[in-house]
Amino acid sequence: MKGSALVTGGAKRVGEAICRALHAGGYRVLVHCQQSCAEADALAAEFNAQRCDSALVLRADLADTSALDAMIDEVRAQATDLSLLVNNASAFFATPLATTTAAQWDQLVDTNLRAPYFLAQGLHALLADNHGVIVNLADIYAERPIANHPVYGMTKAGLVALTRSLARDLAPAVRVNAVAPGAILWPEQSGEDYRQQLLAKIPLQRAGTPRDIAQAVCFLAGAEYITGQVLAVDGGRSLNM
Repeated sequence: MKGSALVTGGAKRVGEAICRALHAGGYRVLVHCQQSCAEADALAAEFNAQRCDSALVLRADLADTSALDAMIDEVRAQATDLSLLVNNASAFFATPLATTTAAQWDQLVDTNLRAPYFLAQGLHALLADNHGVIVNLADIYAERPIANHPVYGMTKAGLVALTRSLARDLAPAVRVNAVAPGAILWPEQSGEDYRQQLLAKIPLQRAGTPRDIAQAVCFLAGAEYITGQVLAVDGGRSLNM
């Protein structure tokens, strides 16, 4: 066993792929969920059937301070061997400047930036005890913003800055890196024309998969001389932004 790994938003899509890869690699996986708790329960049950006490579900609204604090307390109590924190949970939607609301701002900032910060604050001592790692899920659009998504882009740019800041502040006990996905899962209601236009800009000529992101997380979790870095997993998309 490699200790415990907490994956926020771990029940579905990219989060599920990360949980599966970490569990297969020997971690005990703490699967965080907010709305997809049935999926999280099923995933944990599958893992525990394969290896006794190798998964645990944690339920929390990361934008709720008291819920976040309670989850941190639960991790401290249930996983003293915590060696990996993966900040995967993320909100994504358009916020055109003319129509952005305070509630939209809060949802994006709280989920994408505030929660990773306070999870790091609450768990860094435990991670340090176990020579642990933090991996943040950023975005290639943190460097080159996508139109009509200024708040989302700002939160991901902030997460990149947080990654680099924590890499300095928590060294040498804790390493901190980020993965910046490109086209991994198609947006809902994206048409064929949109997909073909995007694929034309990707040198590898295909969209990525959740497994591609999971592989990058596992690599950074085990790369003992890498910290403060942002690894783009985008098929070369950032070359043609």
